[in-house]
Amino acid sequence: MNVLVTGGAGYIGSHTVRELLNKADNVIVFDNLSTGHAEAVAEKALLIEGDIREEDFLKHVLESYNIDCVVHFAADSQVGESMQQPSKYYHNNVLGTMALLDTMQRAGVDKIVFSSTAAVYGQPDKQPITEDMFKLPTNVYGRTKLVIENMLADYHYAYGLRYVALRYFNAAGAQADGNIGEDHHPETHLIPLILQTALGQRESITVYGTDYPTFDGTCIRDYIHVGDLAAAHVLAVQCLVAGSQPRVYNLGTETGYSVKQVIDTAKKVTGIDFAVTDGPRRPGDPAVLVASSAAIQRELGWQPVVSDIENIIATAWRWHQQHPHGFDD
Repeated sequence: MNVLVTGGAGYIGSHTVRELLNKADNVIVFDNLSTGHAEAVAEKALLIEGDIREEDFLKHVLESYNIDCVVHFAADSQVGESMQQPSKYYHNNVLGTMALLDTMQRAGVDKIVFSSTAAVYGQPDKQPITEDMFKLPTNVYGRTKLVIENMLADYHYAYGLRYVALRYFNAAGAQADGNIGEDHHPETHLIPLILQTALGQRESITVYGTDYPTFDGTCIRDYIHVGDLAAAHVLAVQCLVAGSQPRVYNLGTETGYSVKQVIDTAKKVTGIDFAVTDGPRRPGDPAVLVASSAAIQRELGWQPVVSDIENIIATAWRWHQQHPHGFDD
């Protein structure tokens, strides 16, 4: 089995590449390195620098390496930026994916695992969130991912494309040995920001909103270890290769943690009593987002085995200690 991973030099992509190397004959990473890091790509994987919108070059790669399945991570993913630069997100995410799908069709590749997001749901009024719930994204990033999910369904109907779309909740953590982890510029995710504060790189961590209708007034989110996400992608590839028809799955732990709980756990793991400040709510932040992952557990046998919040933070802390400046160290 030969797998092409677009965006495989990114955070979730690089962890998934390592999981795929245990199952696939060849793993080829295709990344323009605009946000990914060549240093994150496993030595046994082949890194090809390119953009998915370069259709002739991409077709050459797909055919030259006899690709059986594509795992598609390549996308812009900053929620705030997506609201300020929607054109960038529609060009890179939507048009980029359409170019990828058209090129796959030309090259005779009919299987794809798509990196989607819980942002497609917007602000659901029920928890835990199931795949069939109404979808009304509150930001451009989520809207681009929902457009792509619909595009996949249309390509399946018209051209026979087979796909699995995986809707992540809050990806976090790092490889257990600390060799690869989360390195975004700018960083917007809670756990890395907390750990940067513990390292003294930030004066304090801000809690945005302390008056939500939750048990301690702060937002509750479902955090899933990046290693568990990677394992789900491997299962998705295997089910497509085995002949599965299209599927859409949530990836979460079915357990929510508040911002204050995450901060308190980080203080326990690091042993550092860093500064915390309170700030106003951010527009569009739902009070609670917790996934139901019953479908993928039932159909593919997936289980979140390393997503205990202490383990998530401990592995991330190991990465940040060993690489305080990310891959620039």
